[in-house]
Amino acid sequence: MDEALLRSLLPAVLGILVRRGADFAAAEDAVQDALVEAVRVWPDDPPRDPKGWLVTAAWRKFLDATRAATARRRREDVIDAEPEQGPASDTDDTLQLYFLCAHPSLTPSSAVALTLRAVGGLTTRQIAQAYLVPEATMAQRISRAKKTVGDVRFDQPGDVATVLRVLYLVFNEGYSGDIDLAAEAIRLTRQLSAVIDHPEVAGLLALMLLHHARRASRTASNGSLVPLAEQDRSRWDTRLIAEGVEILQAALAQDRLGEFQAQAAIAALHADAPVAEETDWVQIVEWYDELLQLTDSPVVRLNRAVAVGEADGPRAGLKALAELDDSLPRYSAVAAYLHERDGSLRTAAKLYVEAAEKASNLAEREYLTRQAARLNN
Repeated sequence: MDEALLRSLLPAVLGILVRRGADFAAAEDAVQDALVEAVRVWPDDPPRDPKGWLVTAAWRKFLDATRAATARRRREDVIDAEPEQGPASDTDDTLQLYFLCAHPSLTPSSAVALTLRAVGGLTTRQIAQAYLVPEATMAQRISRAKKTVGDVRFDQPGDVATVLRVLYLVFNEGYSGDIDLAAEAIRLTRQLSAVIDHPEVAGLLALMLLHHARRASRTASNGSLVPLAEQDRSRWDTRLIAEGVEILQAALAQDRLGEFQAQAAIAALHADAPVAEETDWVQIVEWYDELLQLTDSPVVRLNRAVAVGEADGPRAGLKALAELDDSLPRYSAVAAYLHERDGSLRTAAKLYVEAAEKASNLAEREYLTRQAARLNN
């Protein structure tokens, strides 16, 4: 059975149910039930019209649930108007579903969970495993999210920027459990780019592809972190890099620069260097300057300090770093790196230890600890 086909059809099926009058939460539950039924039935009896089959099955699931809830009399008109099975509507509601699942009233974690469930077609168990939380906890989170957006009109305009931030959050979770969230984020962003011509959607897709291309080289065989400068570039996926660069160039040609396009341009410059020593740091600094005009983010300023240190020398980088708040995440790690390049090994070792204590994950903590030990020895 083609699981990828099933999941790709989900947004359209869900959208049809909502347009027929089902509220979002009930429609989403019905579609999930229909997917379970498809997994059971399709291997032995594949339908000629998969989308039409799912729409019919989901609508019947919805009607069964609605009829059982006798207290909800207000849906009788919807029940009486049950349509006959036939070709599914060609109306594509995918974009509206993205907007709804990334509604500003939702917290980022709830928006991510709802997007993976309603648009991505993942089960609650799969999402819980990916985020390393109990299934009951994730079920409550998704239930609350569906209630929050339950009264939002389906045809209201949404915010593309909010949708992109949610997809980027999914991508940055990477991989855990049996679900590759980075690959899932790329799939969903491709799907979004197919229904909306927006340079920032293309920019985010390009950024994801360029980062994902380096995935195989990011960790050593023992699971330890490998920094960009030390990665085996022969293991980078040149096909993904070429696709990412092509998508980015088309987005930049629209002359509507956004933060994801700028980030993708920086990633493309890293990907373009055959060895770390040939990285065009001067142009990377220029792109960070563009990014600062768009976001004025402290994290961007931190990353720019690293680039300045590479382009103009470590003391220039330290000068740029001195303008920032030392409580920023990774500040100590950046300071340690720049001090080491400047020859201040004792200071660098101390800062590496400090950075390790503040690290947000085990791999990063172990890497920084090794750097401190190397200098102390």
